[in-house]
Amino acid sequence: MSIKILKDNCKGCTLCVNACPFGAMRVENKLAIVDFNQCNLCGACKTVCKFDAIEIARPQVIEETKDLGEYKGVWVFAEQKKAVVQSVVYELLGKGRELADKLGVDLSCVLLGHDVLKCSDELIYRGADNIYLVDDENLANYLDEPFSHILIKLIEKYKPEIVLCGATSIGRSLISRVAVKLYTGLTADCTGLDIDAKKKILLQTRPAFGGNIMATIISPNFRPQMATVRHKVMKEARTDKTRKGKIIKEAFEAEEFSSRTKILDIAEEVSATVNLTEADIVVSGGRGLKEAKNFALLEELARVLGAAVGASRAAVDSGWMPYSHQVGQTGKTVCPKVYIACGISGQIQHLVGMQSSDIIIAINSDPQAPIFSVATYGIVADVFEAVPLLTKKFKEVLNR
Repeated sequence: MSIKILKDNCKGCTLCVNACPFGAMRVENKLAIVDFNQCNLCGACKTVCKFDAIEIARPQVIEETKDLGEYKGVWVFAEQKKAVVQSVVYELLGKGRELADKLGVDLSCVLLGHDVLKCSDELIYRGADNIYLVDDENLANYLDEPFSHILIKLIEKYKPEIVLCGATSIGRSLISRVAVKLYTGLTADCTGLDIDAKKKILLQTRPAFGGNIMATIISPNFRPQMATVRHKVMKEARTDKTRKGKIIKEAFEAEEFSSRTKILDIAEEVSATVNLTEADIVVSGGRGLKEAKNFALLEELARVLGAAVGASRAAVDSGWMPYSHQVGQTGKTVCPKVYIACGISGQIQHLVGMQSSDIIIAINSDPQAPIFSVATYGIVADVFEAVPLLTKKFKEVLNR
């Protein structure tokens, strides 16, 4: 898309300046000027212009010519590291099984790597009907180009109607490349997936406008329908060791593994950070803690419970806790057995990252705080009084 000011038509009337919601228009020497860094191409300026002095060129919509009926099945990209399947894959298998059953199709996994055949059984136990396996030493470590080349070839050959991937650093890098090459849509960071019963298409729900609304996105005219899902927003598929599945091995020519980049060295993390996403109990603090030193109250409670410490964005932005502890839309998504929110008001951006927790305990002095709308148990109290009392009681009960 582009915007153009027609000099011969423009009268410098400033109507466009007043109408622009982004402050992207100004008038100099009786001619409208566009600040392209601010312009959102919303068209408000063109609507109010009385002199037809503004042109906005929009890309022509290209109609999909593929036979959508050829596409069948639900696929999950089985991300693994050193032949260990990442837990987000099991979450996708749980939801993928549900989607596949509604469509009456197979659920399949794509497993790429080296010496990864041993991962197949667990994927089948967790709900996969088929495993598309590419086992090659060139895939021992993740690289964008070979992994995307292989996945694209598999999709073009087998034509799945839905492809799901974890919204991890690898997943985000990989699946966006695949979607562009296949000329199809991709919805990122979904928090909900379902099937339209009548149209048999994927309903992809994600936060929009800074998390203030939840948008449901569809891709009715293109295949495959593709989505990434954040870790811990869906329940893991249960293991059923009686399940049987098919392993389909694929091999590719050497050029498909080519890459313009190479890995020189892999440095393991020097210091471990709190793994919020895997914790069974999370104790989080927000603006209500007032300053950094007060997080010591939560750290003591977390130590007694064997929990991880989290924080709201407000606390992180204030410099009270490092970003690695942030829970929410722009931080980590957690799904512990117990989530204790201390001094957190509960804006939608935070709720998106923790509302799937089994039990939510909220402590806040404001009885109208939004956090209470999702809480299993709510404590209306001063966090500086309630947390020490909880810590003391848990020490007595747990003998710690």
